[in-house]
Amino acid sequence: MSPEKHLLDWHAGQTIAESMSPLIGQLYRNRGVEVILFGKTLINAATIEIIKTHRIARRYIGSPLDLQQTRPILQQLTELELSPSRIDIGQLAHRYWQTHNDESGLKDYLQTSLHDALSHTPKAAHKDVVLYGFGRIGRLLARLLIEKSGPGYPLRLRAIVVRGGKDGDLEKRASLLRRDSVHGLFNGSITVDHERKAIIANGNYIQVIYANQPQDIDYTDYGIHDALIVDNTGVWRDQEGLSQHLQCQGAAKVLLTAPSKGEMKNIVFGVNESTILPDDTIISAASCTTNAITPVLKAVHEQYGILSGHIETVHSFTNDQNLIDNFHTGERRGRSASLNMVLTSTGAAKAVAKALPELAGKLTGNAIRVPTPNVSMAVANLNLATDTDKETLNHYLRDIALNSPLAPQIDYTESTEIVSTDLVGSRYAGVIDGAATIAQDSRCVLYIWYDNEFGYSGQVIHCMEQMMGVRYQTYPAQ
Repeated sequence: MSPEKHLLDWHAGQTIAESMSPLIGQLYRNRGVEVILFGKTLINAATIEIIKTHRIARRYIGSPLDLQQTRPILQQLTELELSPSRIDIGQLAHRYWQTHNDESGLKDYLQTSLHDALSHTPKAAHKDVVLYGFGRIGRLLARLLIEKSGPGYPLRLRAIVVRGGKDGDLEKRASLLRRDSVHGLFNGSITVDHERKAIIANGNYIQVIYANQPQDIDYTDYGIHDALIVDNTGVWRDQEGLSQHLQCQGAAKVLLTAPSKGEMKNIVFGVNESTILPDDTIISAASCTTNAITPVLKAVHEQYGILSGHIETVHSFTNDQNLIDNFHTGERRGRSASLNMVLTSTGAAKAVAKALPELAGKLTGNAIRVPTPNVSMAVANLNLATDTDKETLNHYLRDIALNSPLAPQIDYTESTEIVSTDLVGSRYAGVIDGAATIAQDSRCVLYIWYDNEFGYSGQVIHCMEQMMGVRYQTYPAQ
């Protein structure tokens, strides 16, 4: 290929990607259809992001996906009467072009593959969401809800609840949403309504409520009714403490973004979300680590059987640690987070059993906090009931990440150059590092990366949707 041909091909790809953006927006705004490509959303994606996402397809199908293969699928989708859903044009294109040489059979193929999405249903009524606490997870949940907001998406972020209320607090909250040292600038516009104490983000009016305890709030005063309260504070982690939210007028359900205590349901989406019942009012979305490892452990257990194992978590530091040495009630956590590797405990291994009871009593776990602000890794040392080898195990895990119901939770990479910062912003619960896999006879060691902030927040969003009855089917079916 001549040097000039590379540039011509790039410009041709830009032209196609530019023509795809309005189609993606049209499907989302008019039909409530979220277009994804191998699990990665294309909503609000820039031209270059669309091109890069097509090239990342090599992780799944062995080669980049040609935009000329997905563009006609998008065009056909705009002509179909679709129900609100998530449609993976990467999966559709890969399957279609494996057996076809032209577009002549595309319409029939899509009508068959998307049959269940063609029975057009009315858009669901809006459902109110309140974020109680606005720290790392709260702000990322806000970003995700704002990103998804549109006529076809029922969940509406109506308010955030924080302590304080001093002069300048509102601007500080807005600034923290606008700028993030780890995840970058907010994708859009944020303004502040000082008179009504609100933040307006990409047209979403978000009431800021100042309160020191749940009992101080009547959500109906702000026009909020039957709301899902997402508690990001971690102050209350049991049924009794979290039930305080339900005593507030306008509150209907509570989701905890931390591991629960007691018998409360711990949900790892993709594993046990089916246990969420319509009359459940309080559940937990477990921890970031539990969400990262449980889907992978489920896949391995179903194929090979896990007899026992140890999970070692290499975890970025968090806000509960000290920047420099100072008093802390936790062992070792008083030492400087930015200067030390800090050995600590984790309940993630035991928490797996709440979502995957067949592994109860089979796993142990520990954690090492390291001087990085985000992205962590779980090292799973497992004893299996069936022998395997690296190639066979990796082939199975790669297929799980591409062609299984766990595909939205599990990503897979075989890059020998990937490091933690490459995973910032990953929307998967966990990413298997296939290059690092060790397997011999009935023993294996798996390395699972995860963005402990963003990936976890994505799992929380899925739980919110399930609790509020607005979970949409993904097509094509895995």
